[in-house]
Amino acid sequence: MARKAPRKTRSKAGSALPAALTGNPILLALAAVAVVFAIGLGVSLVTGGGDKASPLQASVPVKPPIPPAPPAAMVNAAPTAAPAPPAAPPAVEPAPQPSVKPDPPMTAPEPERPASAQTPEAPPAAPPPKTVVAMLPPPVPPVAVQPPSGNAALWRRNAVPVSVPSGKPVIAIVIDDMGLDRKRSTRMASLPGPLTLSWLPYAHDLPAQARAARANGHELMLHMPMEPSVKADPGPSALLVGLDKGEVLRRFRGALDSFDGYVGVNNHMGSRFTADREALAPVLAELHRRGLLWLDSRTTPKSAGIGIAQELRMPFAGRDIFLDNTAEVAAIRKQLAQVEQVAKRQGFGIAIGHPHDATIEALASWVPDVQKRGFVLVPVSAVVRAHHAGG
Repeated sequence: MARKAPRKTRSKAGSALPAALTGNPILLALAAVAVVFAIGLGVSLVTGGGDKASPLQASVPVKPPIPPAPPAAMVNAAPTAAPAPPAAPPAVEPAPQPSVKPDPPMTAPEPERPASAQTPEAPPAAPPPKTVVAMLPPPVPPVAVQPPSGNAALWRRNAVPVSVPSGKPVIAIVIDDMGLDRKRSTRMASLPGPLTLSWLPYAHDLPAQARAARANGHELMLHMPMEPSVKADPGPSALLVGLDKGEVLRRFRGALDSFDGYVGVNNHMGSRFTADREALAPVLAELHRRGLLWLDSRTTPKSAGIGIAQELRMPFAGRDIFLDNTAEVAAIRKQLAQVEQVAKRQGFGIAIGHPHDATIEALASWVPDVQKRGFVLVPVSAVVRAHHAGG
């Protein structure tokens, strides 16, 4: 009888537990969860996977057992899990579930390891060194081309450097026939400048005179004798229309080699020669070949010089005013005023004079004050560079 009494109490307790659970769905669910975790914990302990949290994580998603099918099985397990119900309310296990679920996404970065394993394939990328080597050759060709372009810019290399404020009209004063009268040429070269001094190729001791003038800050040109249309002697080795092309070039090249450091050539006399296009063309072609500029003195309105220079795309300029057709100081000052008007109108003015006493005196008083009147005195190369530098 003593053995039967405990059995009855067990059956009563067992029957009372299902009634309480079925009467409360929430407790039923909690009990089911507790059982599942108890089973999972037992399995993990049996298999010895204390550090393997992945089985628990894998078992968590198995919530399908929660439907009403399991109650019968849970009744049989109730006797062994009877102490579990009191532990079910504090079931802290559900709380870890949220912390357990984020863990699977944390494993997602693992696929990046293969990507990092592929990075060794990137180092073989030989393109970087190839591109660096390929980029080095391009700068070389321009350097190789510089010598001829430097020769073509001889007039630029021999030019007197000047700085011209933007918007200021500029005036270039060219003095022809330099070198014959050494005393007057020296006086002219002693004036403040920069002036542009054009030297006759048959002047005495030409290289020394030209160097002294350049040392004083003046620009140099060659004043090439050419045939006039009137009966006048242009001087020895002048360029004449009646000469064949070979002789014209021989004389011209001889004059070009008489001294150096000049920026270009203008014509001495030459009203007939410059009007003859066929005679003048090879002369300007030689100038262009040497990288020198052409200043047309415009001793005739029929000169072909500007047109040929434009066709050759070479640097050029043309005279605007003659200063001393009347070699008197007052007349020359009037001509200087005319140059100023031309410069105001077109932005620049080019005047040609000669080493006369009156011209030297007029320029001696005009040059120091020209800037006060809003003009800039420049060498002829500055006018060419700004307006007619050619191609």
